[in-house]
Amino acid sequence: MALTVTTYAIAGSAVFGARPEGARRARMERSPQWKDGRFENPEPLHNDLWRALRDLAGASAHRTPSGPVPTEPVDSSRFEEPPATGLRVTWLGHSTLLVELDGRRVLVDPVWGERASPFSWVGPRRFYPPLLPLEQVPAVDAVVISHDHFDHLDLPTIQAIKGWKTTFVVPLGVGAHLERWGVPAAQIVELDWWERTRLGDLEIVATPARHASGRSPFSGRNGTLWSGFAFLSPAHRVYYSGDTGLFPGLADIGARLGPFDLAMIEAGAYGRAWPDWHLGPEQAVLASQLVRAKVLLPVHWGLFNLAYHGWTEPAGRVLVAGGKAGVRVTIPRPGESVEPAALPPLTRWWPDVPWRTAEEDPIVATGMDTSTVRSHARPTKAEG
Repeated sequence: MALTVTTYAIAGSAVFGARPEGARRARMERSPQWKDGRFENPEPLHNDLWRALRDLAGASAHRTPSGPVPTEPVDSSRFEEPPATGLRVTWLGHSTLLVELDGRRVLVDPVWGERASPFSWVGPRRFYPPLLPLEQVPAVDAVVISHDHFDHLDLPTIQAIKGWKTTFVVPLGVGAHLERWGVPAAQIVELDWWERTRLGDLEIVATPARHASGRSPFSGRNGTLWSGFAFLSPAHRVYYSGDTGLFPGLADIGARLGPFDLAMIEAGAYGRAWPDWHLGPEQAVLASQLVRAKVLLPVHWGLFNLAYHGWTEPAGRVLVAGGKAGVRVTIPRPGESVEPAALPPLTRWWPDVPWRTAEEDPIVATGMDTSTVRSHARPTKAEG
C-alpha cells in the first residue's frame, strides 16, 4: 500500500510536467513525426545495454573535475553594449547559451538548477554554480527549449522566469509542461520541424533532430517532440543542434537555412552503447560541415557528468577532428562571450587530463552510409 501511494505521488509530481491534451494533443497527432501514439525519428535509435554495462566498468576516472573549473565571471553590464559585429554568444555551460544577434536576444535551454534530475538529492550535479544570476539576465526576446529532458528543461529555472515578458519557443507538446509550471499559454509558441515563428525581424525555425524525449517513467517515451533551431536575423544566421545523433537531414538544414555564421552543436555525453542519441566530437565536426557553418562552438559538455568519458574529452577530440577537417572551432570558457566574426586565438583553458581518442573510442551512428553523408559536407572555406 505504501509503495502504491509513493508511486502515485511521484507520478503526480510537478517536476514531471504534464501530458499534452485537447487541442495541443490533436495538433501533435497531425504531425508527420507522429506515429502509433508517439513521435518517431526517421532513423531509429540504437541502444546496447550490455555494452553500456561493460563500458561503465571501464569508465574514465576523470568524469568530473578534480578541482575548480576555470570559468569567467559574467558581469551583466557586459550586455549593455551590443556586439560590435552584430553577433555574440555567451556559453553558460552545457547547452545554456545567450545569443545576441542584430539587436535581438535569445536564451537557449536555460538550466540554473543544481541537478539534471527530477530530484534535489540525487542525480548529475553541476560542476560549478550558475555564472550569472537569473535576475541579472538581460531582457530576452525568446526563451528557446529544444526538448524536455532534465538537462535542457529545468523546473526551478522555469518557475523563476515564468513571469518574464518574453516568448517561450518549444517543440510540439513541451508547452504542456510550461503551462503546468505557470507560464501563460499566450506566451508559448510550439513548433513542428521546419515550422517557424517571427519575433520582429528575428525568425526562429525548428529543425529536425535525431533524439528522444520524456521526463517521467509513467508517461512513456517520446510523448513530446525534440528539435534543433535556426535563428535568422537580417544580417546573421545561427544554428543550434539541440540533442541529436548523426542523420542525413543535417545536410537539408544546411541547404534550406544555411550557411550559418555559427553552429552551436552538441559534442558531449556520447557513448558507443547509445551512438544515435548524441553526435560525439568527430560527428559534431561533420555536422557543422553538413549544416554549412563557418564556426563551430561545441556544447553539451563541461557542466554535468552524463556519460563515461572524461569531462574534458569532448573539447580535446573536437579540436583534433576540427583540425583535420579544416573546421574553425571556438571553445570559450564557461561564462565567456565570443563573436564569430572576431574570434580571439583559441586557448586551451581546461586542465590536461587523460582522455580517449577517436581511434580508441569511436562513436559511429547506426543505419547511416557515412561515406554518402560525408559527400554532402561542405568545406568551411567554401563558405567564406
